[in-house]
Amino acid sequence: MKSISKHLFLAGLIIAGTSIACSNIKNDTAKTPTTTTASNPAQPTSEAFNKYWYAGNAEITSYELEQARYGEIHKGKSVLIYVTEDFNPEKQVKADAQRANTIPVLKLNATKKFYTGIYPYSTMTSTFYPVANNEHAIKISASMQEWCGHIYTQLNNRDAFEVQSYSYFESESDQEFTLEKAILEDELWIKLRIDPTQLPTGTQEIIPPFEFLRMKHIPLRTYEVIATMMTTETTSTYTLEYPKLNRKLTINFNTSFPYDILGWTESTTNGYGSNAKTLTTKATRIKQLKTTYWSKNSVKDSILRNELGL
Repeated sequence: MKSISKHLFLAGLIIAGTSIACSNIKNDTAKTPTTTTASNPAQPTSEAFNKYWYAGNAEITSYELEQARYGEIHKGKSVLIYVTEDFNPEKQVKADAQRANTIPVLKLNATKKFYTGIYPYSTMTSTFYPVANNEHAIKISASMQEWCGHIYTQLNNRDAFEVQSYSYFESESDQEFTLEKAILEDELWIKLRIDPTQLPTGTQEIIPPFEFLRMKHIPLRTYEVIATMMTTETTSTYTLEYPKLNRKLTINFNTSFPYDILGWTESTTNGYGSNAKTLTTKATRIKQLKTTYWSKNSVKDSILRNELGL
C-alpha cells in the first residue's frame, strides 16, 4: 500500500506540474499588479490584446535561419515562442499560481539551432517583460551549448540590474556584478509585440542581446545605438545600428496587431584576423501556430514539428 500511495502521490505531482507549467488564462477577477520599481503608470491592455494573448495558447513561429559564424553562413532554424504568464517578483521566477503580488508578463523564448561543420550550436534567450509595458524586463536568462562547452547569463531586475555570468572560457569564468538600469535589446522584441509605437528611437544607450555579447566575447554593458522606425500600411521595419560594434539589426513585422514578426537580419563583423568580414544573419518566417505546446508531448504530436517546418 505504501508503494501504491507513493506512486499515486508522485503521479499527482506530475499532473499538477503539467497543469501549472504554462497556464496563461487571465483571471478577470484578479488585480493587475505592477512591480514596486515601476516609475511609469501601467499601460492598459486592449480588448484585442486580451483576446489574443489570454486565450490559453502560446504563439510559436518558426524561421529559416542563415547564421553568420566563423566567417561563414550556416543553415539552421530559429523559433520564437511568446506566451503570457504570471511572474513572482520576489523569487524572480514564473509563479505557480496567480496571486495578488504576481506580475503579468509576456515571455519570449527565442531559440536557434544550427551547425558549424561537425558540431551543433543551440542557443536560447528567455525574457520576462511586464504586460504593463512600464519598466524594463524583470528577468533575462540566456544559454548557449556547443561541443566545446556551455555558457549561461542571467539578469535580474531589482534595485539595479544584477548579473550572473558563467562560461567555460577562463577569461569569462564565473562573474557577478551590477549595472545601472538601461534599455535591453532583448526586451524590445516583446515591447514591439505590445505597442511598437513605444519603441525607443533616435540615439540611445542599449545593452545588446546576450547571445551576441557571448558570441563576440565583449563586455555586457550599454553601447550607443541609432534606432529608427519605418512604417507602411502593411509592414514596418525597426532598425538598431551600433556604430562602435559595426552591428545592424533590422526587424520586419506586420504593422497591424498582433504585430507578428516576419523576419530579421543582423549584419556585423564575423570571422577573425585577416579573414574578418561583414556578414549578415537572416531569419525568414516559415509557419506560425497558436497552441498549448506544453501539452503536445506525445509521439503523435511530432506532426506539429512538420507543420512548423522543423
